[in-house]
Amino acid sequence: MLEQIASALERKDYPTAAKLLKQLLKESPDNPWVQFYLGRLYESTGKQTEAEKVYRRLLRDTTNSKLLTQARQGLQRLEDIEKEERQQAKARATSDASNTELGVLVLEPIGNELKTQAAQKFAQIMQLDAYNARLMLPSRGWRVYRTGAVGELKYYGEQLRNANIPCFWTTLSEIQKIKVFQVSYFQQSTSGVTVVCKNDSNQLGSLNFEWSEVRGRVQGLLPIFEQVVDRNVRGKLERKTQTQDYFQFYDLHLPGRSSILRLHDNGYDFQQGIEIAVAKRKPYPAYRTSHSTIRMNWNSLLSWIDQKLLQVEVWSEFTHFAQTALDRTELLHQIQSHIHLFRREPTDWDSAFHLYSSLVFLQNVRSHL
Repeated sequence: MLEQIASALERKDYPTAAKLLKQLLKESPDNPWVQFYLGRLYESTGKQTEAEKVYRRLLRDTTNSKLLTQARQGLQRLEDIEKEERQQAKARATSDASNTELGVLVLEPIGNELKTQAAQKFAQIMQLDAYNARLMLPSRGWRVYRTGAVGELKYYGEQLRNANIPCFWTTLSEIQKIKVFQVSYFQQSTSGVTVVCKNDSNQLGSLNFEWSEVRGRVQGLLPIFEQVVDRNVRGKLERKTQTQDYFQFYDLHLPGRSSILRLHDNGYDFQQGIEIAVAKRKPYPAYRTSHSTIRMNWNSLLSWIDQKLLQVEVWSEFTHFAQTALDRTELLHQIQSHIHLFRREPTDWDSAFHLYSSLVFLQNVRSHL
């Protein structure tokens, strides 16, 4: 009867093969050749997951060399089918011109108790070994995992979501649509709150809004790099670039206006507007350049904002995020940072902060749709 089953499969007469196999499975369910032809039937009728289980079970439980060879060949066929389907799906995903736009795929954190199972699924989807797949899955904060055509990123992202691996993707154009205003100071207002700020053209103006419009806050540190002279291991003097300090940045998100209000400690004018600062309007000018005074004033400003926005989440995992984003230069070099610091040399840290804040902004918008 096994020959009859093989013949039916050869001529693609699957109903006959299924009928014969059903009879044999009742009579000899543990016969490895019966199991093999069951796998072949699954494979031939598009039930690849079931076929793979049968072939792997045969590899584990069988010693017959001929049968082992057949099972390995079956697994190879399944792998080839999967690769071909993946290529076709990616081709469909990027066939539309809009799907070729540059985008970014971000992995969200997953609990350690779920990582082992998730890593196996992640490895299969992304064609990785299990060890490296586990390393790629973040336990805290977001990880920039891949950049490229958004159609392909969507293709992978949907597979990951179906496997319960949290992620999201977006395009460069969505990031570019967000307007950014550089806040100089808050000023008194008869209704709501008003900021004096500059737009992208460096034009000074004011913007009035309600605190209830703020749906997100992002806080981050941007390193200040300086050239220093140090001795190397051989005792010779050499120049190095080192982080000397940090600028503090703080974004307020107004999704209803597609806008971000951006503050930073050395850019906020504590001499103007609402009296918030600890050391405000001192008669001596030196306070403006006092690092400790700026820090105290900045902390007071953030405390004042916190009181107004107690229910609005603060996103503060930027440094961790940046470590996964800084090597994505093909994306970062195309992102306008909207950060105006005097730097001796440009740095991708500035674009990385704007990317992080923009991703938070877009995720908050999507969560409220």
